[in-house]
Amino acid sequence: KMTLTDAISVLRAVEVARPNSTYELVIRTAMSRGAPIPTGRINLPREAKPRKEYRILVFAEGRQADEARRVGAHVVGGLDLVEAVAEGKHNNCTTILCTTSLIRSISTKLGRILGPRGLMPSERRGTVTDDIEGYVQRLQGTTEWRGDKTGTIRMPIGKMHFPVEDVVKNVKQFVLNVKRATGNLKDAVAEAEAKAQKGKNKINAITRILLSSTQAPGIQIKDI
Repeated sequence: KMTLTDAISVLRAVEVARPNSTYELVIRTAMSRGAPIPTGRINLPREAKPRKEYRILVFAEGRQADEARRVGAHVVGGLDLVEAVAEGKHNNCTTILCTTSLIRSISTKLGRILGPRGLMPSERRGTVTDDIEGYVQRLQGTTEWRGDKTGTIRMPIGKMHFPVEDVVKNVKQFVLNVKRATGNLKDAVAEAEAKAQKGKNKINAITRILLSSTQAPGIQIKDI
């Protein structure tokens, strides 16, 4: 076990000839029975990699459809859009949102098509929402992170050439974000996020936090 700054120093020494190598933060959580796979979104103080370009499709009607278009959704429509999606005409979309009034019809017709691709809107993931405007704005300014089925979360957290203080800020911000999302921290932000994503009331206890790099093994961090 090491402090965060000591671990950064060790990894820098290992990667001295590779200044563009990446620090990776690994957070292991205990998957309690019934707990969802940890997931969330974050805006790091300094991005470790180019932010993903999103292409957003929204199932909405009326005022909510107008909002979606205004904030930059690429494809917007109601039930008239179902057939086009089923035929694969919008396969380049990376995120699909749906309002609560349309989700039942959408699920019946598109569940088997979008589900296997991880694109089916769901309340648990926050992609079934009546706050289309807010979701699109958050999506465009953040990066998604997601744990695997064992509850392990991996996140590129900085480059070797970053100043130490930038790496430290990124690590602390990401750990704070994960603690909120996994139920390990209760504050106003965490409560607001829990309300937005129904069903996330189980706690995934954090068991270990490690910092690694391309060529070096993970170092357990003791002071976060």
